[in-house]
Order: sequence, then C-alpha cells, then structure tokens
Amino acid sequence: MSAIGRKRPAKSEELTFKERLAALRNLPAFFRMVWQTSPGLTIANTLLRVAQSAMPLSLLYVGKLIIDQVVHLSNHTTQSSSLLWQLVGLELGIAILSDALGRAISLLDGLLGDLFANHTSVKIMEHAAILDLDQFEDATFYDKLERARQQTTGRTILLAQVLSQVQDIITIIFLAAGLIFFNPWLILLLLVAVIPAFLNESHFNDLYYKLAWGQTSDRRELDYIRYLGASDETAKEVKLFNLSNFLIHRFQTISNKFYQDKKNLQVKDSLWGTIFAVVGAAGYYAAYVIIILQTINGRLSIGDLAFLAGSFRQLRTTFQGILIRFSSVTQGALYLRDLFDFFEITPKMVNPPHPKPFPRPIQQGFTFEDVGFKYLNAEKWAIRHLNFTLHAGEKLALVGENGAGKTTLVKLLSRLYDPVEGRILLDGVDLREYDLKDLRTQIGVIFQDFQRYQMTVAQNIAVGNIPQSHNMPLITDAARQSLAAPLIEKMPQGYEQMLGRRFNQGIELSGGEWQKIALARAYMKDAQLLILDEPTSALDARAEYNVFLRFADLTKDKTAVLISHRFSTVRMANRILVLEQGKLIEIGSHEELLAQQGRYAELFELQAAGYK
Repeated sequence: MSAIGRKRPAKSEELTFKERLAALRNLPAFFRMVWQTSPGLTIANTLLRVAQSAMPLSLLYVGKLIIDQVVHLSNHTTQSSSLLWQLVGLELGIAILSDALGRAISLLDGLLGDLFANHTSVKIMEHAAILDLDQFEDATFYDKLERARQQTTGRTILLAQVLSQVQDIITIIFLAAGLIFFNPWLILLLLVAVIPAFLNESHFNDLYYKLAWGQTSDRRELDYIRYLGASDETAKEVKLFNLSNFLIHRFQTISNKFYQDKKNLQVKDSLWGTIFAVVGAAGYYAAYVIIILQTINGRLSIGDLAFLAGSFRQLRTTFQGILIRFSSVTQGALYLRDLFDFFEITPKMVNPPHPKPFPRPIQQGFTFEDVGFKYLNAEKWAIRHLNFTLHAGEKLALVGENGAGKTTLVKLLSRLYDPVEGRILLDGVDLREYDLKDLRTQIGVIFQDFQRYQMTVAQNIAVGNIPQSHNMPLITDAARQSLAAPLIEKMPQGYEQMLGRRFNQGIELSGGEWQKIALARAYMKDAQLLILDEPTSALDARAEYNVFLRFADLTKDKTAVLISHRFSTVRMANRILVLEQGKLIEIGSHEELLAQQGRYAELFELQAAGYK
C-alpha cells in the first residue's frame, strides 16, 4: 500500500532570483482566469486598493499638522483653536474612510476568491472530461491532478498580493520622498532593516514548496486511507476483516512523517525569523535615534518627529511587506505552475481534421484487423492478434476467464482506448476517422463495475442519456423495462429518492437492486451498439430470467456485445467468441462450439457439473 519511494524526488537546489522572476510569467495567465471569473469585482478591487494606498501618508501628515498646531497653541494660548479641530475632524474622516476601504477590499477579496475557486474547479472538471482513460490510470497524472485541485482554493490571494504590491509601492514613493528630504541616510537604514528578513523568508518559502511538492503521492495515499477507514462503502469489510488497526497504523505512520518533516522546517523557520526580526528592529531604532537627535538640535519640530518616526515605521513595515510578499508571489506563481501543467496535458485520442459521422444505420459492422493492446507500463499484452468481425445487427457474446481481455476488447470497441497494434474498422473505415462524440453517442455500455451515484433514482437512470435527464416518461419506461420500477415504487420518495448513505435520507440498495438501476441506463439511449458487461451477475434467478425475456427487445435491430460467465446468458447470442490470455481461440454459435469439444465446451461442462 505504501506510496513512499514511488514519488518523484523534489529538487534539492534553491531557486535563484532569475528563476523567481521566471515564475512570474505564470501570472498573466492567472490574471486572465481571475478576469474571466468576474471582471466587475476585479476592477472594483483594483480601484479600491489604489484609493487605500493614499491613506497612510494622509493620516501621518494630518497627524503631524495636529501635533504642530497643539505645540503652537500651547505657546500662543490666545489664538483660536478652530484649525486644530478641523484637522482632528479631517483625520477622523480619513481614518473612517481607510477602515471602510479596508473592509470593502476584504469583502471583494472573499467574494472573488469563492468565485475563482468555483470557476477553477469547473475548468478542471471540463479539462478532465476530454482526457483519455489511460491517462487516468497513470500515477504521475494523478499527482498532477491532485496538485491542480489544491490550487482551486487560496490562489486568489495572489491577486490580493500583487495588487497590494502596487498599492504599497505608491505609498512608499510618497513616504520615501519625505524621508529623503529630511535625511537620505534613513533609506540605507531601512534597507538594512528589511533585506535580511526578505532573504530568510525566500529561503524557507522554497523549502515549504519542495516539501509539499514531494509529499503529493503520499498525501493521496493518506486521503485514500482516511476514506477507507471512515466510509459507508468500506465499513463492512473494515469490520469483518478487522482492518481498523491496520489502517490507523498506516495513517499514523504517514501523517507522523508529514508532521515531523513540517515541524523540523517550522522550528528552523521560527528560529531564523526571530534572529532577523532583531536585526530589523535594530535598524528601525537606529533611525529613530537619528530623528530624535535632530529634533533635540532644533532641526525638526515635534510634528516632524512624529511624522518621520511614523513614516519610517510605516516604510519599514510596508517595504518589508513588499519584499516578503515578492517571495510569496513568486512562490504562489510556482504553485500556479502545477495548475497550468495539468491544463497543458492533452488527450492523444482526438478527432481527425475532417471526422466522419457515425453511420446510421451500421451497414457492415466492426472488423478487428490484427488488433493488439497493452496497458501503460505493462509488459504483458492485454489482447493481441485479434481478427474477427462483429456484423451489423449481430449479438456476440465474449467468454473467457478473468483477465482474458474481454473488458479491454469492449473498451477498444467503444474507443475508450485505441489499439497499440492493428486497427478496428466500422463499415470499412478506421474507427479513428469517426467523430468521437458522435461515436460514443451511438454506443451504450453498462460495465460490471458500473458507478453507483450518490444521487436520486431518476438521476442514476438518466446518466445513460444525460440530455434526457428531465424526460420522466423515458426514465420511468427505462425503469420498467429493467425491472427496477417495482423497487422504485416502494421507495418513500420514488424517483426523487436519494440513493447511498452519503446524504440525508439516502437509502442503500443491494447489489441486485443496484444492477436493475444500472440496466435501466441501457434503455435510456437509442444506441446502435449495445455492450453489456455481466448485466445479471448480481440478480437472483427469477430476476435474471425476466431480464433475459426482455433482452431480445432491448437488442432488437441493434448490434450487441454481451460479456458473461453464465452460459445460460451467452446462449442467447448469435455467436460466441472465446478469449484466453488475450487471444481469440474459438468463435462460433453455442452448438458449433460444443461440437468442437474445445475450450468453450470444457467451460460449459464445468459450469453444468457445478449446477448438478
């Protein structure tokens, strides 16, 4: 079960300043996504931040004027104090405005963040929908998918950070102008106060990113174990096989390693951060001493002292924020690379420049010409050298032991995979020449491991033809033909009954009941090719018999492929294809294959003896 050792190693080198700048190239694409999410909120957020950038300088300068006016009035008690109170009122107004702007910015940040998370999640689902099935069977792909999912939340902070950079730079320009006018050396002290902390922050941000990047595979395993240990789908076996302690031990092993790795890094980060904070404080108080001495010598007023001390403190905090935020921005841009890497994955299975429409109706059928296929990173061929024709309107059964290649064959037939060797023809034309969406519309498949959706009954049936999800007459007719209707009528909420235990008022079905729901999906689509993979494996004998009575109606005027280990089922087919270790060894009708006394006859007699 362990994923340790399978993950790709993280880079050991630290990022250079040039590499950090290169990471900023991800920001334009990010801003385009933010803009697509909500142009109005993006513009409003930007304008509010520009206005907010003038607030610190305004407050400091009005505060200086107030102090100077107080000192002046204390020396000239006969003069009017109206200007003083006007300045106090002005400062109050600026303070209220600054607070209102800050709250408005926080509100827009939150709204934009939620919208962006939703927008990005939709984009990920849309992109995943066009990718190939074999890509989902690759661990490297899943690492990229997991890292992309992690970027759906929290990435909008990048927008706030970049806009804050612009806002703070404007603020610094004004504040720095005042410091330079009074004493240019204060700017040098400012750099001494903030640059060491910036370098330290950059160093540890790199280490945090590498730690998170390197833990991707193990974190997926951790999530999987958490799901196994607390899920309605696994609860039976966890109890019966007493798996709880095993799963808990495995979870603790991985989570403790995560904790220890992060703890070691956080302790070092805290220690060095404290050291450089002392350096920053020393720089600030050195500047403070200089300003105090100039005030004592009469070069500055008390108001100037307050203004310059406040300006230097604000400059130090703002400038340090800019430098540290630069590190965070570049770090966020690196994380964005994970998201864009996923979007750059392209499907290999695409339409040709001029795709052909699926024939209506099928004239000749499907022809396999020396077809071979093996799975990614597999040494053994799943199927090889397959040569046969599935004629139009024919009912073909696939027989073979587990792992013989039956399901792989139908996945090739429905173009979930493309052959590695050979080709599949439909009416004499390579299957890859047809429009992929049109092809899959004309093929109906019910796999043995069909999905049990935690949705309503109607939605579970409608997935067989989702454009007809609101066509209740069609849904109820499909349920009737699959023998699911009597079951549904007994449910408290009928077709609106939630299935599964994940949501409130949901009910769980038996394996046979779920199979009836899944079979109803086959009746939802008027497909020309129908593929049924073990359609009655979970049904009782009476239900199986009734399904078979309807099989002829279901496949009337259609081409059908049936996979089953039950010979009572396969006898309904026109021909039976026998697979063994991925190779075709026999093909013919039930009677013909029995007469050959080959592999099919052997399996048939073994099953018949078992029933006796």
